[in-house]
Amino acid sequence: MNPQEEIQREETLDPGDWESMRALGHRIVDDAMDYLETLRERPVWQHAPGSVKEHFEGPPPAGPMPPGEVYEEYLRYILPHQLGNAHPRYWGWVTGSGTVMGMYAEMLAAATDAVSGAFSYMSNNYVEQQVLDWCKDLLGYPRAASGLLTSGCSASNLIGLAVARNTMAGYDVRGKGMANPAPRMTLYCSEEAHSSIDKAVELLGFGSESLRRVPVDGSLRIDTAALKEAIRRDRENGCHPVCIIGVAGTTNTGAIDDMHALADIATQERCWFHVDGAFGAWAAISPRSKHLVAGMERADSLAFDLHKWMYLAYPIGCILVRNADDHRRAFSLTPTYLAHGEGDRGLTGVDVPWLSDYGFELSRGFHALKAWMTFKEHGTEKYGRLIQQNIDQAHYLARLVEAAPDLELALPVSLNVVNFRFTRPGIPNARLNEVNKKIEIEIQEQGIAVPSTVRIGERVFLHVAVTNHRSRKEDFDLLVSEVIRIGHELV
Repeated sequence: MNPQEEIQREETLDPGDWESMRALGHRIVDDAMDYLETLRERPVWQHAPGSVKEHFEGPPPAGPMPPGEVYEEYLRYILPHQLGNAHPRYWGWVTGSGTVMGMYAEMLAAATDAVSGAFSYMSNNYVEQQVLDWCKDLLGYPRAASGLLTSGCSASNLIGLAVARNTMAGYDVRGKGMANPAPRMTLYCSEEAHSSIDKAVELLGFGSESLRRVPVDGSLRIDTAALKEAIRRDRENGCHPVCIIGVAGTTNTGAIDDMHALADIATQERCWFHVDGAFGAWAAISPRSKHLVAGMERADSLAFDLHKWMYLAYPIGCILVRNADDHRRAFSLTPTYLAHGEGDRGLTGVDVPWLSDYGFELSRGFHALKAWMTFKEHGTEKYGRLIQQNIDQAHYLARLVEAAPDLELALPVSLNVVNFRFTRPGIPNARLNEVNKKIEIEIQEQGIAVPSTVRIGERVFLHVAVTNHRSRKEDFDLLVSEVIRIGHELV
C-alpha cells in the first residue's frame, strides 16, 4: 500500500459532507430559537410515555446513522420531555431558566472543545478570572480572595468545607489523613440546610455524626442561642468545633440565617464561617432586598450558583475563599507533566493562577463563557432588577393566596419562595395533605405549571420558588385559580 492510499484509509469524526452538516446546524439553531420563543404556547412539562423509555433500552449502535436522522430522534424522543425549567411557569425547585446568549456561548465553547483551569496563557482563563472578579465585586468580597467556577453548589460546598477542614484541623490533613488521632472535628448548620452539606461532610471524612443540625426559630433561621450551646457542649465533651455554616436562602422556604450574628459567633469561637448561598446570595444585587443577606460578605468561604438566580444554563456554580493561600494549600498538586513556574512562556507557564490549583478537577469546561457573554449582553444592573422582580412576584403571589378563602399561606415570604396550600374547614389535616399532593400532580400533568411540595411541620404545602426571568404576574394569577379549581374537584 502506497502512502497516499494509507492516508485515504485514515478516519476522522469530522463531517464527510461539510455543507450538509452546516445546513443541519442552521436548522438546529432555528429550532432552538423557535422552542424558546414559543415556550408559553406549550405545556410546562410532559410525562415521557413508556415508548420513550423503551426507545432507550437498545444496544449501542455499531454502525453509523445519518446526522439528520440522529437529530430527528432527538426531536421525537428527547426534546418534548424536558424538565421544563425554561418555561415561564416552572417554579417547583430552585432551577435556572437559561438565556439565548448563554446557549450561543455553550455552542462556541464546544466548537473549540474549550479547556479551562490549567495552561494559564489562554484567554479562557482570563475570562474565568474576570467572571470571578465580577462575582467578588457584586457580592462584596475582596478582589484578593480566590475563587473557582464549579458545576454547582454541591461541588462549591465540598470545596469550601475542604478548605475549612484543612485550615482549621490543626495538623497536616493532606499528609496524615482523617485517621490521625485527634479530637473529633464538628460542624454546625441549621435543620433547614441543604443535603449537599451532609454529602460534603461525609465525603471529606468528617463522618455524618460530626455535623450538628441546629434547631431553627419561628422564621426557620438557625437559632443562634442553640448554636452557641451546641458548640459549648461539644468543647466540654472534647470535640474540636471547626466550622459554622450559614444558609442564604433555604430550599424549602427561602429563609436566610442572620449572617452578622453567625460571623460574630465564628470569630468568638475561632471557627471557619462558610455560607451556602446557592441562590439567595444574589439578593445582594437587588435594589431593595440586599439588606437581607448583609453580613454574608464576612464569610471565609461563600458558595453560590449562577444557574439558579442568575438564570444561566446548567451547569455553573462558584466558590469564593477569602484567604487565597488557604484555598491553594488545600488543593494545589503539580506533577512533573504539569509543572509550571513564574515567568515561563508557553502553555505551562504562569500568567494567571492555574485554576486547577483551587479545586479537585483538572478537566474543566469553559463554564465562564456563558456568564461573561450574558453579563456583557444585559449588564448586572438589569440582573439586579430581575432578581427584585422575582422577589416582588413572590410577594404578589402571597397576597393572592391571603386574599383567597380556600388557600392558606404557610408563613410570611422572606425572599422569593412561597409555600401555600388548598384548605377547607372541617377536613382533617391528613386528608388536606393528600389533596395538596394530588393538586401538585394534576397541575404538573395537565401542563399548567410546575410547583413542588414541601412538608412544614405536619402539613404539606405547594412550593413555588420564583427564580425565572420569564415569569409574569398573570402566570401567578393562573396558578392560584387552577389550584382552587383542582382543589374543589378533589374535595
